[in-house]
Amino acid sequence: MTRPTVTQAMIDLYDRFTHGDGEGGIDRRDLMAGLARLAGGTAAANAVLPLIAASPAAASIVAADDKRIIAETAQWPGGTVHHLSGYLVRPAVSDRLTLGTVMLIHENRGLNEHIRDVARRLAIEGFIVLAPDFLSPGGGTPANEDAAREMIGKLGRDATVADGVATLDYLGSLKGGNARVGTVGFCWGGGMVNLVACAAGPRLRAGVSYYGPQPPAPLVPAIKARMLLHYAGLDERIDAGVPAYEAALKAAKVKYEVFVYPNVNHAFNNDTSAERYNKDAADLAWKRTVAMLHETLGGGG
Repeated sequence: MTRPTVTQAMIDLYDRFTHGDGEGGIDRRDLMAGLARLAGGTAAANAVLPLIAASPAAASIVAADDKRIIAETAQWPGGTVHHLSGYLVRPAVSDRLTLGTVMLIHENRGLNEHIRDVARRLAIEGFIVLAPDFLSPGGGTPANEDAAREMIGKLGRDATVADGVATLDYLGSLKGGNARVGTVGFCWGGGMVNLVACAAGPRLRAGVSYYGPQPPAPLVPAIKARMLLHYAGLDERIDAGVPAYEAALKAAKVKYEVFVYPNVNHAFNNDTSAERYNKDAADLAWKRTVAMLHETLGGGG
């Protein structure tokens, strides 16, 4: 079978489906009807969808049993009455070092294998990394991505931010860490990076947001972390908020950098999505991310 052609209109439609919890959102039936219209039929739509969506079967870049890392499940107190759980990864040599620590925040699909893989990649770069499952209070991330997105949509913002700040506190006291804490997040997680930075004050040293929604402008003056903001040039939905956010950061004298990667889509870093992933942009953003984290959090000591 010939590989179907994926157009920008199809990608934009899928984006409305996966992030459509507000005005302009669509459900799966609308998604498939729209893809069928754009692709020329139901069979073509069914062939196109896996190319746009993230594939849970995609191979990891760093295997779970890679000898360079040590991984485990961790639990710690959340910001309210519950406990959180997550994926804790550190370099295999970390017992001889004192390392910077990073909270890695998942997309609106929850804590899945792709995010665990990203956590392992960061650990190999020389950090202790904790990827919390922000759906822990509801029983954890389900295998069904639609169900995970629905659960994410029901999370209360203030309670979730409090859980993020509690996770920073846990990382700050973690054995083997140097008490310098940063956070990296993607999509929904990128938005959480921005909100947690507003709430955490000086306990957060660095925040890296990949194509994340911007925080309310009145909260921005509370940011004390150095911020690194990655955006996709074709992501009109998120990019619309960049000018106001940048103005607020400047007014608050926050140290920050903004990079907009031209001609790439939202989720360009997610290598499990064949059509939205862009290796050149992802590699450059990753290089900038790792460099900034090393500058702000340090390495071995």
